[in-house]
Amino acid sequence: MLIASSDGKKRCFGGGPKQALYAAYHDEEWGKPLHEDQRLFEMLILEGTQAGLTWESVLKKRSAYHQAFYQFNPVKIARMSEQELEKQRNNPQLIRNKLKIYSIRKNARVFLEIQKEFKSFDHYLWRFVQGQPRKNHWQTPNEVPSATPESLALAKDLRSRGMNFVGPTICYAYMQAVGLVNDHLQDCWCYKA
Repeated sequence: MLIASSDGKKRCFGGGPKQALYAAYHDEEWGKPLHEDQRLFEMLILEGTQAGLTWESVLKKRSAYHQAFYQFNPVKIARMSEQELEKQRNNPQLIRNKLKIYSIRKNARVFLEIQKEFKSFDHYLWRFVQGQPRKNHWQTPNEVPSATPESLALAKDLRSRGMNFVGPTICYAYMQAVGLVNDHLQDCWCYKA
């Protein structure tokens, strides 16, 4: 059962007194269908960056990633030099894991190939749920899976194309984030909205 935060709203996450950023993300973004390619790319990169960390820690660094990586413009990121990537590896406002930093450029290149093949990343991505968001009806956080057959298929396909940090669990979190799946719990105010 979810506990109401200070504003009286019950949330799946982000209800703590110092979690305004996290609550805003929950209320305004998480689970809402997203179709704009650059935003889809941003969320894919951020979800991969989150691997092994908390989502809240990534959200706090989101604006720094926007500055460091050309507002998540995949064309500009794909052209980044080794020197530019190394500069970002030393940026204290980012998560400075070398594999994660370098995967941003690699994933941008694959993203552009997918766009070219499918006319948009949106067309490619939404095929994994037959073009319609899945609304689940979970009552407790323990019911929410960490991966599904769809996230396994997405992860397998992205990996086969050369992307990194796109395992089944990351892909499921991504699918939740961009609204392919709506996993708001039944007690959450967003589920009812």
